[in-house]
Amino acid sequence: MKIIEIPAVEADRLLPLLQDLHALHAAHQPERHTPAPDSTGLAAWLQEWLREETIFALAAESPQGALLGYLIYELQNRPALPIRMAETRAMLHHISVTEAWRRMGVGKALVEAMRAQALAAGATVVAATYAPFNTASAALMQGMGMDPVLTMAEWRA
Repeated sequence: MKIIEIPAVEADRLLPLLQDLHALHAAHQPERHTPAPDSTGLAAWLQEWLREETIFALAAESPQGALLGYLIYELQNRPALPIRMAETRAMLHHISVTEAWRRMGVGKALVEAMRAQALAAGATVVAATYAPFNTASAALMQGMGMDPVLTMAEWRA
C-alpha cells in the first residue's frame, strides 16, 4: 500500500468510497443527507471542491492500483481573535476505507500521512468532525491522539 495524492481531475476515483461513506450517513441521519445523490453531480461537486487551493485528497492505493481508502482535508489559516490565538489547522473533512480493508491500518496510515503533510505546510493543529453514530471514526481519532473538544447540537425544521 502506498499513500498518494488524488488531484481534482481524478476525483471520480473516490466516488465508490464517497458513496459508501455517504450511504452510512444517510442511513443514520436521513433528515440531513440526500439518500442517493446522482453520481454525475457528485463527481462534478467533488472535482470542483478538490480544485480549491486549500483542499487535499490522499488515498491509500494497493500495488494493483485499487483504492483502499481516502481522506480529504483542508488547511485553514485562522487569524488571531481577541478570544483565540492564531493557528493553521488541518481540518479532516472525509475519511473512508473500503470495507474489506477496515481495521488493517489504512485509516491510520492516511491520517499519519495527512498529519505529516499538514505539519510540513505549517499546521499546528489537526482537527476532525465525525457523527455520533460513527464509532469507527471516533476510535480512529482517539487512537491518533485526538480528543473531542466541542459538541455540536442542532434542531431542524
